[in-house]
Amino acid sequence: MISVEDIHRKVVDQSQVIDKVMAELGKVIVGQEYMVERMLIALLSNGHILIEGVPGLAKTLAVSSLAATLDSSFKRIQFTPDLLPADLVGTQIYNQKTSEFEPRLGPIFANLVLADEVNRAPAKVQSALLESMQEKQVTIGNSTYLLPKPFIVMATQNPIEQEGTYPLPEAQVDRFMLKLVVKYPKRNQEKMILDRMVNEEPINLEKVIDPKMIFSLRETVKEIYMEEKIKDYILDLVFATREPENFKNLRALKPLIECGASPRATLYLARAAKAHAFMQHRGFVTPDDIKAIGRDVLRHRIILTYEAEAEQKSTDDIVNQIFDEIEVP
Repeated sequence: MISVEDIHRKVVDQSQVIDKVMAELGKVIVGQEYMVERMLIALLSNGHILIEGVPGLAKTLAVSSLAATLDSSFKRIQFTPDLLPADLVGTQIYNQKTSEFEPRLGPIFANLVLADEVNRAPAKVQSALLESMQEKQVTIGNSTYLLPKPFIVMATQNPIEQEGTYPLPEAQVDRFMLKLVVKYPKRNQEKMILDRMVNEEPINLEKVIDPKMIFSLRETVKEIYMEEKIKDYILDLVFATREPENFKNLRALKPLIECGASPRATLYLARAAKAHAFMQHRGFVTPDDIKAIGRDVLRHRIILTYEAEAEQKSTDDIVNQIFDEIEVP
């Protein structure tokens, strides 16, 4: 059995490549370190990510820039109300020469897929995307085709224009490991963006990681040590969203929560916390890793009641209160 010290040394050695990726992305992305770090955590822990923010916050640029640092295939799909599932996964085309139908694979067949403004496409298109995310395969006609590995979906949605959109149902949002809420950059950061981007000079990013290295890093992330107290802390956080009445200072949340976090939240919290520890060059998970990533894992997995909406409580408010009250090991 590998000791914690050996795991730590291995993590310190292998995680240096993440610093190189961050440095490359820093050439293009200014003031969105939170978003960039979470994208890398999703990459390391084999999870999909949903990014929410107003237009112009470099959501699309961040994903395409990450793809540029990976020696992997990348496809961007602009979701629109007239999009069809076949436009996403592919379809069968009749070949007149052979008198047979041949598969024409869609843009979903890529290592990194950017689903831009995912809430603008109807439910049947969203379902096709989310099925691919879950099953890692696509069925066209009578044949099933495996998606390339690694396969990560990074979806964006605009929270302010809801007219003509198709919001993702809660059960489907649950398929995303993380949901990020991206905010405006600070004034000094926007000044840097202005200085860097106003001339529109192309910035070339070097490829730092290939698919083989991604799998190697993921195996190391799995080995990161997590003690029993940390596991119990994760369970306390998740169960506090389901049974707040069993926690002394959280009983007032009972009428505000209609449905708590699913078991996926438990698994994703553990996996994302290990990836966060890896990003911090550590071979073991601490409560700070859970706190750092927990809001991104939980915020889209809690369904609020009408009473919570009447009190103008958001899921972030609920999650913050849970983190404040649950005892840290």
